[in-house]
Amino acid sequence: MSGQPGESRPRRAAVVGSPVQHSLSPVLHRAAYAALGLTGWTYDRVEVAQGALPSHIGALGPEWVGLSVTMPGKEEALALSVEASPEAILAGAANTLVRRGSGWYADNTDVAGLATALQRELDRTGAGPLRQALVLGGGATARSAVLALRRLGALGVTLLVRGRVRPETAAMLERLEQHRGPTSPRVRTERMAEGIPLDGSAFQVVVGTLPAGAPAPVLHLPAGRAPAPVLLDATYAPWPSALAQAVAGRTGGRVSVVRGTAMLLHQAVGQVELMTGRSAPLEAMSTALEEHLGDAR
Repeated sequence: MSGQPGESRPRRAAVVGSPVQHSLSPVLHRAAYAALGLTGWTYDRVEVAQGALPSHIGALGPEWVGLSVTMPGKEEALALSVEASPEAILAGAANTLVRRGSGWYADNTDVAGLATALQRELDRTGAGPLRQALVLGGGATARSAVLALRRLGALGVTLLVRGRVRPETAAMLERLEQHRGPTSPRVRTERMAEGIPLDGSAFQVVVGTLPAGAPAPVLHLPAGRAPAPVLLDATYAPWPSALAQAVAGRTGGRVSVVRGTAMLLHQAVGQVELMTGRSAPLEAMSTALEEHLGDAR
């Protein structure tokens, strides 16, 4: 799916999911196409409800080269593929579908996107080597977060869930445990019923994957203890999220709160490269996102 500078042959891509109108993916992909000179390429938002992805994909014409898949279609996307990346298979979810000669190829660029965003923030804040991390939620994005933290060399990951562990998540955790090497993190699950622990002596990173608009759970920080230095909340609209506001208020601004747009930017880099076959113009994409967010304030 490569293109040459100035190519005008029509090619289409889009972000699909429900709800999808808030998605900032068009800002990033369109900026990439412009920087790469792909004048015949378009990228849109398409509302696709749960269960409707197979019929939607079946109706796409040959000009469609790829889809960015957001909730609730990430597990459906993987099931529709004829080939998938190892991380998409391990996560049991895909956020990217790319058309190839034999059918649709599935990948999960959320993993690399989250890992890159977290590493940059750890480096910026000087938070030190990653030892223990806390992931809030148990869905597809939480699974990607676990794999991202695994990439970063975390020694342990605690998955904090609101109810029962989803079957897909339990299956991934079982696969990780079966193939856990001496440097692989141990992942354990706990219930969120008792609230969210923010103790920095226990966790260097907190990753929030709760749905946009979810109320913030109770936060716990023992008196005299420093909070976890970094929180990345995967959501980005509305912003600040209830979780981000609660953490900032509870810790007096001592936590570096990262908006999910950081993850979005870096996962979009992977998608652009998969769909176009070209190196993604990170600077142009980052500038477009910053300008859009500035205009939206």
